Amino acid sequence: MEKLLDIQNLKVDFTNQNGDLTAIKDVVLHIQRGETVCIVGESGSGKTVTSKTIMRLIDYENGKIADGRIVLDGIDLTHLSQKKLRSIRGKKVAMIFQEPMAAFDPVFTIGSQIIETILENKQSSKQEAKARALYLLNQVGISDAQIRMKQYPNELSGGMLQRAMIAMALACGPDLLIADEPTTALDVTIQAQILKLLQELKEEYGMSILLITHDMGVAAEIADRIIVMYAGRIVEHASVKQLFELPHHPYTYGLLQSITTLDRDRSKKLYSINGSIPGLTQLPSGCQFHPRCPFASERCSVESPPLLEVNDRQTACWHAEALVMTDNWKHPEVEINKEVLSEKNVVQTNSESTRQPLFSIQELSKYYPIGKSVFSRNPSYIRAVDNVSFTIEKGETFGLVGESGSGKSTLGRVLLQLEKSTSGKVFFQEQNLSELASNELRKMRKDMQVIYQDPYGSVNPRWKVGDIIGEPLQVHESLSVKEKEERVKELLEIVGLNSNSFDQYPHQFSGGQRQRIAIARAIALNPQFILADEAVSALDVSVQAQIVNLLQELQRQRDLTYLFIAHGLNIVRHISDRIGVMYLGQLVEIATSEEIFLHPAHHYTKGLIDSIPHADPTRQRERISIQGEIPSPANPPSGCRFHTRCPAATARCREEQPLFREIFTGHWVACHDPV
Repeated sequence: MEKLLDIQNLKVDFTNQNGDLTAIKDVVLHIQRGETVCIVGESGSGKTVTSKTIMRLIDYENGKIADGRIVLDGIDLTHLSQKKLRSIRGKKVAMIFQEPMAAFDPVFTIGSQIIETILENKQSSKQEAKARALYLLNQVGISDAQIRMKQYPNELSGGMLQRAMIAMALACGPDLLIADEPTTALDVTIQAQILKLLQELKEEYGMSILLITHDMGVAAEIADRIIVMYAGRIVEHASVKQLFELPHHPYTYGLLQSITTLDRDRSKKLYSINGSIPGLTQLPSGCQFHPRCPFASERCSVESPPLLEVNDRQTACWHAEALVMTDNWKHPEVEINKEVLSEKNVVQTNSESTRQPLFSIQELSKYYPIGKSVFSRNPSYIRAVDNVSFTIEKGETFGLVGESGSGKSTLGRVLLQLEKSTSGKVFFQEQNLSELASNELRKMRKDMQVIYQDPYGSVNPRWKVGDIIGEPLQVHESLSVKEKEERVKELLEIVGLNSNSFDQYPHQFSGGQRQRIAIARAIALNPQFILADEAVSALDVSVQAQIVNLLQELQRQRDLTYLFIAHGLNIVRHISDRIGVMYLGQLVEIATSEEIFLHPAHHYTKGLIDSIPHADPTRQRERISIQGEIPSPANPPSGCRFHTRCPAATARCREEQPLFREIFTGHWVACHDPV
């Protein structure tokens, strides 16, 4: 087949105050016409830099191509002027960015921006460009495209905005579409729709796709070939079947082992790669993966392995041929780091009869008035949480899942009285929190702490780590400066950080390390309850495993109770004792973790589980059972709120709201006709 893209020995440097830093080196890859190639690896491995270099966008970020060449459809892009590149971008190669909001100008409508892209790159009239923009929005599955054309970026949901960005990228019919983490920030249902859409568009337009992702499940589903990058270099290059059947590099092996699958034994610790990816200024000698590699030899620490042909694929490891023949490698269930859990580390799931409720939530609602309507005769509200009742038992992890906009985070905040409820009651240790005076509530907060999704956004970047972790101690306890310092250093050790981190600032740490700092702060006062709000969603799969293991270890040691909010269902299944499923402000199902995944009773729950990408290229995804997006909580549908998207909806579902009832012991569902 003909090569559409050919990259040879690519080296990219970024200039900073101290000179040049090499971000990627010796990158060799090609993409054939009609092919999908995925680049995978942890954050900081060089995936995005590689994709931006093809578009020559690094020129705007103090980057430069120091060596090698990039040839696209016979055109050498390496030294082209930006003026000539502008005529190639859009026509020959287009890009979908991870954050769609950043790709659109907030002051112009969606339609005007797509039309402008078409006029910039194609000889067509404004009328023709408008017709094509409308056609493209319909093609990418945006409903009411005529209306959406006139809307601004902030008026569209995340999933719709991602679709609109795909439409803009397709505006001029590019030969190569680069998609940089296009589904990372999306719900599992919308992710499934976007992946299906990309596959269909690839067939229709005859495009090639270069997909950047850290989700191995996504790569397994969409890729023909996979390139694994680590610290700016390619460490493995194989077909999707080869890679998942038998990885040849220890890093690839570690990434695949770190995936939490639905059939994984919940009583065992999650596998994780030790340590984290090195910064560009601290790259080790020899093989750059050797400090984290359980198979490293002395040669690995001294000599850097080239990308060699091994068993019909390429890998950069001195010991690949020998390693793949060992039993440990062929049977991954035998853990290579010998961290088989001792009896005391097995997840204990006490029967509900022996547990006492820590939280009791009774008919809880939270409405937000819209604009000035609060003063009108018929005020309008966003019904973020609507008549929710459940309990969280002492010592358990209660998982809460649902798409963005379903009310999970709002429910968590109202539970802790960070926001006042509109109606209903929240009892913590049989005490009604909504009736407490502010000083009493402050004392109670000592027992209730939060870990947020973005640890950097929830701390003061000007404070040192010691001050961040020590602040709760300062507020609630009378400690001397020396006592506080000792306690903070002890907490740093408990969460797996060096006590020397005390005098460092948040920006000096990786995402996973910052999340450990947030956890240290949350456990500083020995609380009884922790709300983990999407605490691992933004982390790489291996770091995610490290944090989940840490949370479970702390739960065992300190008898903690968690409310674990997430949209990564595999992780929720692993960590939770019971799971609640939310849709449009209401709980639609509650059951034990195993029960909800083995026997989902609500059609929404089943749709969420069916949408999970499987890290197994031999397994075809079933038909996507959830179409469209979650309706507006300001105007929820009548009857069952899910009926507009439910494949099994009847006339009764459209008219009558189902009761939340117990169908088996401990299994509650709000559905007229359970699965």
